[in-house]
Amino acid sequence: MIRILFFALFLTSANAIFNLIGSDQYVTVTGRLICDGQPASDVLVKLYEDGTIYDTKLDSTRTSYDGTFRVSGHYTKVFDMDPKVNIYHSCNHYGMCDKKLRIDIPHYAINSGQNFGVDNYDIGTLNLADQFSGETTDCIH
Repeated sequence: MIRILFFALFLTSANAIFNLIGSDQYVTVTGRLICDGQPASDVLVKLYEDGTIYDTKLDSTRTSYDGTFRVSGHYTKVFDMDPKVNIYHSCNHYGMCDKKLRIDIPHYAINSGQNFGVDNYDIGTLNLADQFSGETTDCIH
């Protein structure tokens, strides 16, 4: 039991140290969501840094009346951050929980230093009525 506690303490300390000596990295993601050709308004969109142990939420928003969204955030890390966007929706889904669509953001979309906000990664227009590989359901988000 003590070994497990020391290991957990080590991981937490290592994460804190690497975040202190890392570089600031920024990402902005935009897009438009539709459901069967109509704008998907009020859909929850969250931007995360996909961590090894736990994910860190960087930003969240809801789509506007026309289905568009913009999320942005920054993270300090030694290596490239691993940003992802989770979209929680109920397009053509009648269960108690929402459908969850995960989109991994490529490393080339990450900005660093003075380039914050210069570029954004546009996922384009997604029809949430389509079937996506890896799409799951999520009740707690």
